[in-house]
Amino acid sequence: MIEKTQSNNFHEIRDAVRALCAGFPDAYFRKIDEARGYPEEFVNALTQAGWMAALIPQEFDGPGLSMAEASVIMEEINRCGGNSGACHGQMYVMNTIVFSGTDAQKRKYLPKIAAGELRVQSMGVTEPTTGSDTTKLKTTAVKKDGRWVVNGQKVWISRVQHSDLLILLARTTPIEQVQKKSEGLSCFIVELDKAIGKGLTVRPILNMVNHETNELFFDNLELPEDALLGVEGRGLKVIFDGLNAERTLIAAECIGDGYWFLERARNYANERKVFGRPIGQNQGIQFPLAEAYIELEAANLMRWRACEKIDARQNAGTEANMAKYLAAKASWEAANACLQTHGGFGFACEYDVERKFRETRLYQVAPISTNMILSHVGQHVLGLPRSF
Repeated sequence: MIEKTQSNNFHEIRDAVRALCAGFPDAYFRKIDEARGYPEEFVNALTQAGWMAALIPQEFDGPGLSMAEASVIMEEINRCGGNSGACHGQMYVMNTIVFSGTDAQKRKYLPKIAAGELRVQSMGVTEPTTGSDTTKLKTTAVKKDGRWVVNGQKVWISRVQHSDLLILLARTTPIEQVQKKSEGLSCFIVELDKAIGKGLTVRPILNMVNHETNELFFDNLELPEDALLGVEGRGLKVIFDGLNAERTLIAAECIGDGYWFLERARNYANERKVFGRPIGQNQGIQFPLAEAYIELEAANLMRWRACEKIDARQNAGTEANMAKYLAAKASWEAANACLQTHGGFGFACEYDVERKFRETRLYQVAPISTNMILSHVGQHVLGLPRSF
């Protein structure tokens, strides 16, 4: 397991994660992608090495790494050609328990997560009819005879099949009975082995990027009273402890993708010769790659700013959103430049560009769309009228 020491700096984390990833080359992820499979062996290796427990405090048997250090782990996975989407949920979902769990909940779950005995990969927020309008969600949790009874539906909920716990957001007070629409929502810890087939039905959704995701159907699912996570009616605050971490970690993943694309493009542009000269000598190839690198470096600075605020337990909503926006944009530009550099070969699966191209495109849409980020900045930073 990882230990938190003064010497455990970014360079050592990068070297260790790269060494682990070296055992899982492009061909491994290509095979997983072709089979629409899950990289179980890879995720198990990360778990056994302690990387998936990075943010668990030492008092609960974790290494107690910072958000900045955790972001380096995610970045390196993508930079080495992997896809952190298979496992990044645990990094940010666990923050809801770390920051909002009762002492009993922390002691029940966190040591087991740290030991690799439990996985907390899934967060149930999005619904088919509400999407980003979270406060209008329709899934309800009603207290009855000392238990919570959950009914409703969720969509685009990832990694349920490879998780033991689900963090669920549901409405516990009808929206017409609260003063603010953000009130009356509560979070719950759902132990999936006690829920699936007993009030919870899971239906997989096939999608473009082999990102294991699902629809969830709740039909009188009963949860114990102590499944409540955080304060009843204040579930959005609990969720945002996870979502700000999610956006920051995904920014790091996009940065990892961006550097992967640039390295592949640079190598190909130096090696590929047309008309007797390397194609990288042509400004039509060179300039888009240089521009992508500049944008990637700028996005990286905002990533560190978001990490700094999260680690200081300050409100990092704006910085996390901007980091995700900039990094997702930069990685997508790098992906386009890389594909264009490779020409027709960029579409060949054996080069892995098309796989990574599909994977990084997701982050223009999820976990929060670029338009929602622009709305956040417009309203909360620039003081413009609310647009929705």
